[in-house]
Amino acid sequence: MDALRELSEWNRALARAVDTLGSDEFFAALIDAVRQRVPIAYPQIWLYHSDLPPRALYYEIPDDAVYAQIHQYLEGPYAEDPFYQTSMNRPKNRVYLLSRVTAGRMAESKYYTEYYADTGTVDEAIFLAQLQGGYVLNLSMMRLPHQGQFSEYEYQLLYSLADAVSSLMTSHSQFDSVAVQNMIQPGIDHQIDQAFRTFGASMLSPREKDVLELMLRGYGTDTSAERLSIARETIRRHRKAIYRKLDVSSQTDLFSLFLNAMSCLGEAAGSDPLTIYMGKA
Repeated sequence: MDALRELSEWNRALARAVDTLGSDEFFAALIDAVRQRVPIAYPQIWLYHSDLPPRALYYEIPDDAVYAQIHQYLEGPYAEDPFYQTSMNRPKNRVYLLSRVTAGRMAESKYYTEYYADTGTVDEAIFLAQLQGGYVLNLSMMRLPHQGQFSEYEYQLLYSLADAVSSLMTSHSQFDSVAVQNMIQPGIDHQIDQAFRTFGASMLSPREKDVLELMLRGYGTDTSAERLSIARETIRRHRKAIYRKLDVSSQTDLFSLFLNAMSCLGEAAGSDPLTIYMGKA
């Protein structure tokens, strides 16, 4: 009966997380679902990419611990973080435990002596999801001294949750608003604007390019028609032409192509990065 009750509670918590996909409430709902199964502290959501500094998308940390957990981490120690290194090295699993990643030698590492020992935590586990364009999304879960390290039973429990948690994080990242706000953000605003302005310019008419830019910025048909002072049916016609010329069949495919082409933004030097990306592909 206890097992059935626990399964029911997990399903209800997971359903609440599903209901918030694509919204600002998603990470909190997902963390709450995990926390109901395993005690965790200082949950954090990190977005990693080998060519960009890490980004903390969400965290639940007391004010007096934010500096050590977030700001100090970003000043450089992240490069030595075993979880960061694992995430950037084509991870095979969806859940990792710190003691296993470091083979029990964490206390001997430079990362531990120069950073981790001062965080006030005694253990850590992560769920991860590999996304488009080389990005990896991590849900980091720490333990405080009074909670102790994760037990073998707790690790196995996390392992049993990993597929669902990772799949939900992947699904959340595919919502247009999430992708635009996070996955193409290199930290410099003018590069984002340049990406919106130049992507697809070599393959589309000027008006189609205007429609495409509004699509990438998350505007729907009605708002795009109003901004461009053209009919909604004209917007729809331009969208069909964009899909045909860029050889995509949906807005999800379009965003995937956009994110992948961003790796060529610097090489494009102000021109259409899609031209270079298509040439490499």
